[in-house]
Amino acid sequence: MTQLTLSLAGGALLAVAALTPASAAPVRNVVIVHGALADGSGWRKVHDLLKAKGYRVTVVQPPMTSLKDDVAATRRILDLQDGPSVLVGHSYGGIIVTQAGSAANVAGLVYVAAFQPDEGENLLDLAARTPPATAGFKATADDYLYLDPKVFAADFAADVPAGDAEFMAASQVLPAKASFEAKITQPAWKTKKSWALIATEDRAIHPDLMRSMARRAGSAVKEIKASHALFMSQPAAVADLIETAAEAPSK
Repeated sequence: MTQLTLSLAGGALLAVAALTPASAAPVRNVVIVHGALADGSGWRKVHDLLKAKGYRVTVVQPPMTSLKDDVAATRRILDLQDGPSVLVGHSYGGIIVTQAGSAANVAGLVYVAAFQPDEGENLLDLAARTPPATAGFKATADDYLYLDPKVFAADFAADVPAGDAEFMAASQVLPAKASFEAKITQPAWKTKKSWALIATEDRAIHPDLMRSMARRAGSAVKEIKASHALFMSQPAAVADLIETAAEAPSK
């Protein structure tokens, strides 16, 4: 092989390397955005399972004061990552990651019993199209939302130990109603790979609504018999799907 041929071959390899997208790098960062009502502490088991496999896991604690504030909180954590990240959202967290996930270092999106809105949609509109089984959502005098503690266990965390579900009902993170009214302007799933884990016994988001949103987004779908709080009751299944998403860009 001549020196000229070697030079041309080397140049071609360098060109290919330069064109390789950042998402092709191994993904070792996982950023999780919890939904309304339950805070990030419920993700401890998922965190520990992924950490044991070598992932760096960060759980965002969005303020739930507005979608804008919640997206900013998520972007703030994404900015701290040292490479590409898988961005995970639960419930209303799916709204947040749909808007925040267009960040350049997001390699993929994982929706865990979550909303997957399109441009111009918001949570309240989506939920009204296919209403959930629960009728327990209430509003405070200043328009923050909560789930009636009397039905919290049955409608949010039916497969979570009773004591844990009782504590969750007493420690709810109340979202501003305005957060649920805010419309998406840039759905990240249109440009990023996505996965969806659907809880078939979910009473907070109708499973059929999750199926239709995932189908529209072209998400890889897995269904599991679980409540809306599957991140607590089925942490291994949640961690496995996140790992699948993390491994996908490097294949």
